[in-house]
Amino acid sequence: MALFDDEPKKKKTIHEIGQDLSLLSVAELSERIAALRAEIVRLEAEVVAKSATKSAAEALFKRD
Repeated sequence: MALFDDEPKKKKTIHEIGQDLSLLSVAELSERIAALRAEIVRLEAEVVAKSATKSAAEALFKRD
Protein backbone atom coordinates (compact mmCIF):
# COMPACT_ATOMS: atom_id res chain seq x y z
CA MET A 1 0.00 0.00 0.00
CA ALA A 2 1.28 3.44 -0.90
CA LEU A 3 2.14 5.75 1.96
CA PHE A 4 0.34 8.61 0.23
CA ASP A 5 -2.52 8.39 -2.22
CA ASP A 6 -0.70 10.51 -4.80
CA GLU A 7 2.27 8.14 -5.07
CA PRO A 8 2.35 6.28 -8.37
CA LYS A 9 1.64 2.60 -8.10
CA LYS A 10 4.29 0.23 -9.43
CA LYS A 11 3.29 -1.91 -12.37
CA LYS A 12 3.43 -5.63 -11.79
CA THR A 13 6.27 -7.15 -13.79
CA ILE A 14 4.87 -9.64 -16.27
CA HIS A 15 8.20 -11.24 -17.02
CA GLU A 16 11.75 -10.91 -15.82
CA ILE A 17 14.58 -11.85 -18.18
CA GLY A 18 16.32 -15.01 -16.94
CA GLN A 19 13.48 -15.94 -14.61
CA ASP A 20 12.97 -19.63 -13.76
CA LEU A 21 10.19 -20.87 -16.03
CA SER A 22 9.83 -24.39 -14.65
CA LEU A 23 6.90 -23.56 -12.36
CA LEU A 24 4.82 -21.78 -15.02
CA SER A 25 1.94 -23.43 -16.85
CA VAL A 26 1.62 -23.52 -20.62
CA ALA A 27 -1.09 -20.84 -20.37
CA GLU A 28 1.17 -18.58 -18.30
CA LEU A 29 4.04 -19.08 -20.74
CA SER A 30 1.74 -18.26 -23.67
CA GLU A 31 0.53 -15.12 -21.88
CA ARG A 32 4.12 -13.99 -21.34
CA ILE A 33 5.02 -14.67 -24.97
CA ALA A 34 2.07 -12.53 -26.10
CA ALA A 35 3.08 -9.72 -23.76
CA LEU A 36 6.69 -9.83 -24.93
CA ARG A 37 5.63 -9.84 -28.60
CA ALA A 38 3.46 -6.79 -27.96
CA GLU A 39 6.40 -5.09 -26.29
CA ILE A 40 8.64 -5.90 -29.27
CA VAL A 41 6.08 -4.28 -31.60
CA ARG A 42 6.00 -1.20 -29.35
CA LEU A 43 9.81 -1.00 -29.29
CA GLU A 44 10.07 -1.41 -33.07
CA ALA A 45 7.52 1.38 -33.58
CA GLU A 46 9.61 3.65 -31.36
CA VAL A 47 12.74 2.82 -33.39
CA VAL A 48 10.88 3.76 -36.59
CA ALA A 49 9.65 7.02 -35.06
CA LYS A 50 13.09 7.97 -33.76
CA SER A 51 14.70 7.09 -37.09
CA ALA A 52 12.24 9.33 -38.92
CA THR A 53 12.97 12.19 -36.53
CA LYS A 54 16.71 11.69 -36.97
CA SER A 55 16.40 11.59 -40.76
CA ALA A 56 14.31 14.78 -40.77
CA ALA A 57 16.87 16.55 -38.56
CA GLU A 58 19.76 15.39 -40.74
CA ALA A 59 17.97 16.61 -43.87
CA LEU A 60 17.30 19.97 -42.24
CA PHE A 61 20.89 20.52 -41.19
CA LYS A 62 22.54 18.87 -44.19
CA ARG A 63 25.37 20.90 -45.63
CA ASP A 64 25.80 20.95 -49.38
